[in-house]
Amino acid sequence: MRQYLKNFYYTFQILKRNKIRSFLTSLGIVIGISSVIIIMSVGAGAQSLINNQVESMGSDLIGILPGASEEDGPPASIMGINITTLVEADAKAIKDSVPEVIAVNSYVRGVATATWQNKTSDTSFLGVTDTYTVIESAEVAQGSFISPEDAKQVSRVAVLGTHVAEDLFNGNTNPVGETIKINKEPFRVIGVMKERGTVAFQNQDDQIFIPILSAQKLMLGINHLSFIRAKIAPGTDIDYVIEAIKGVLRDQHNITDPKNDDFTVRSSAAALDTLDSVTTALNYFLGLVAAISLLVGGIGIMNIMLVSVTESTKEIGLRKAVGATRSDISRHFLTQTIALTLVGGLIGIFSGVMISLLVSVVANLLGYKWDFVVSLAAIFLALFFTILVALAFGWYPSKKAAELNPIEALRHE
Repeated sequence: MRQYLKNFYYTFQILKRNKIRSFLTSLGIVIGISSVIIIMSVGAGAQSLINNQVESMGSDLIGILPGASEEDGPPASIMGINITTLVEADAKAIKDSVPEVIAVNSYVRGVATATWQNKTSDTSFLGVTDTYTVIESAEVAQGSFISPEDAKQVSRVAVLGTHVAEDLFNGNTNPVGETIKINKEPFRVIGVMKERGTVAFQNQDDQIFIPILSAQKLMLGINHLSFIRAKIAPGTDIDYVIEAIKGVLRDQHNITDPKNDDFTVRSSAAALDTLDSVTTALNYFLGLVAAISLLVGGIGIMNIMLVSVTESTKEIGLRKAVGATRSDISRHFLTQTIALTLVGGLIGIFSGVMISLLVSVVANLLGYKWDFVVSLAAIFLALFFTILVALAFGWYPSKKAAELNPIEALRHE
């Protein structure tokens, strides 16, 4: 044991004499190990974000989107393709025909510039019906939400998200009763929503809510819907309801073969499970990239150790001449490799944890519920790879040093 400690002591003295070279040699390991930590931490954080999104949306929601999709793939509308197969009559048919559905809401989206006096806010608008607050479990902080009467006609009323209200009114004026312009169209503010943060990857506070017909006719000039959401009764078999909704929509669209479906029906949990599987696959891919970084770092350490053997040839010959064995020489250079790799690994672990923490802080500042997760498994895995790289790439240089002939080594210039 004392011999090993002495080897480590002499090794660190050698590394201190060549600080810059030692650091640059370990840099590949630092990058590789920190990448492993960051990937595993960010992957766990992304999965926590998805789980938090499911909780915030509720598991009793079913989404209906235009366009067909594969069983586990995204709908075509998610890919940015404009599909017009959903209309308001579809939402009404679902509500009337599926008794397990307790509320249905239709949606259309658009971008907008809202103005009040000399203040402007670049935001988005959401055309909805009066059931939005039931579907989304949202609450109004001031005033009221869109009424059933407003939802049935082209009403120029608007409800503001908290961020939009702050941008336009700065907390100095009560927005309720004021008239704003949305893309130059005048709307009377009837309410301000309570702060909700980010739900389903959308900042709910940076939106303006207007009646669906107003959004379609005044703002967008369309008749179709962006999507529909349905809320089901507690304890209902969600798979049964999904199949019932599919049946209603096939009747609405005169579809006899399910292969010709022009819509996608998914529960909110299933939709986010798809994102979860994509995140996991991406983690594996990035983990492979991190492994390549470790491989490159290991090759760099082996090259430097071969240079170190060449520089120490005379010293090796002298040590062998005074009685050092092949195992002593091999142990010396293997210890030097392990020390270099271990220092790089520890710096990499610290860097990976700090960067992961920074990602978590930034994500939470942006309104996402992102948990900071660095598991002991990730740290142990990083240390395991560090030691594995040290042994794998330190073996050849230490073997080469141990096999040097002492007489030829002493003659080396």
